[in-house]
Amino acid sequence: MTTEEMQKNLEKVFAERFGGEGNVYASAGRINLIGEHTDYNGGFVFPGAIDKVIMAVVRPNGMEKVRVFSVDIDQYVEFGLREEDAPKESWARYIFGICREIQKRGGDVKGFDAVFAGNVPLGAGLSSSAALESCFAFALNDLFNGNSIDKFELAKIGQSTEHNYCGVNCGIMDQFASVFGRKGNLMRLDCRSMEYEYFPFNPDGYRLVLVDSRVKHELADSPYNKRRESCERVAKRLGIETLRDATMEDLEKIKGDITAEDFFRAKFVIEEKDRVLAVCDALNAGDYETVGKKMYETHNGLSKDYEVSCEELDFLNDVAKEMGVTGSRIMGGGFGGCTINLLPDSLHDSFVKEVCARFNEKYGHEPQIYDVVISDGARLVKEAPKA
Repeated sequence: MTTEEMQKNLEKVFAERFGGEGNVYASAGRINLIGEHTDYNGGFVFPGAIDKVIMAVVRPNGMEKVRVFSVDIDQYVEFGLREEDAPKESWARYIFGICREIQKRGGDVKGFDAVFAGNVPLGAGLSSSAALESCFAFALNDLFNGNSIDKFELAKIGQSTEHNYCGVNCGIMDQFASVFGRKGNLMRLDCRSMEYEYFPFNPDGYRLVLVDSRVKHELADSPYNKRRESCERVAKRLGIETLRDATMEDLEKIKGDITAEDFFRAKFVIEEKDRVLAVCDALNAGDYETVGKKMYETHNGLSKDYEVSCEELDFLNDVAKEMGVTGSRIMGGGFGGCTINLLPDSLHDSFVKEVCARFNEKYGHEPQIYDVVISDGARLVKEAPKA
C-alpha cells in the first residue's frame, strides 16, 4: 500500500470509528548508510529517514483517556494517562510510554483518539518502533504543547519509552533519524557530543535497495554485550574513555598486551570511525563510487574482524560484488537481517532477479526486496479543518 492510499484509508477508518476528522501525522523508518557498532564507542553514525512510514490520524477527545485503533492488526485499546493505567498490549505500550515520558518532562497530554498504520517492514531492521514513537511524540507535542518541546527531546522521549516501557535498552540513533530526517539528506550524528550535520544524498543514476535475508540467528551468548566489553577493555588499556579517541597506531602499540579477539574488535571500530568521515567527504564531492567502496570495506570488517555476519549475509554481499553493485554491506547489528546496496539504476532489475534466484536456490526461500528513498522524518501531513 502506498503512503497516499494508507492516508485515505486511515482517514476513512477514523471517521467510521470516531466521527469527523483529525490531524494526520507521519514519521519514517530509517537506514544507516555506514557506521555500525560505533554508537557505544562514542563515534559517528550516518542514518537517514526513508519513504516507509508509520502514519496516524489523531484528535483530542476532551476526556482523560486515550482511545486508539491499530489498523494493521485490527485491535482497539483504551487506557488512562496515569502510570497504573499501562496497557497490556505491547504495541499500545509504545504510545502509552510516549504520553508518560512527555508528562514526566512537564509537558501536557490529555485524552485523544487515534488510528494508525504503517508500511515500514517489520523485522527488517528499519526501526518501525522508533517510527511509531516519533509519530506520536510529534503529534502530541503539536496538539497539546504548541510544539514547545524541541526535536532532540522528542527523540529522547522515544528512547526513554523503549527503556522504561518496552524493555529495550536502545541508543538514540533510530529515534534521532525518525525525528530529524530530511529529504535528500543523510545525517552524521556524533554519538558523544550529540552534534549533527546534514550531508546531501541525491544519488542521480543510483538507488538504494535493501535485501532482507529473512533469517535471524539466535546465539546462546550475548554477542552484542561481548563485543561491547571487548571495546571497553581496549579503551581502558589505552587510558581513554572510548575508542573514539584511538588510532590504529595506538592499537598497534598495545597489541601484545591484549587478546587477538579484542584487537580485531577494536580494529574494526577505529577503521569504521574513519570510514564514516571518508563517506561524508565523498558525498560532498558527489563521489558515490567511493561511498560504495567504503560500504564493502565495512562489510568485510563486520564479517572478519567484528564477526557479526553470517553465511547468508556474506552470500548476499558476494553476489552484489560479482554483479557490479557499487556498494553493499550488512545493515544493523548482524547475524541476519538486511544488506543495504547502492547500485546503478541500470543494474536494478537484473540484480533483483539474480539475487532472488540465487538465494532461493541456495537457502530455499527468496529474500525480500525493498527499494528505499531518503525522505523526511516526523511531520504534520494534513491539518483537520477547524470546527
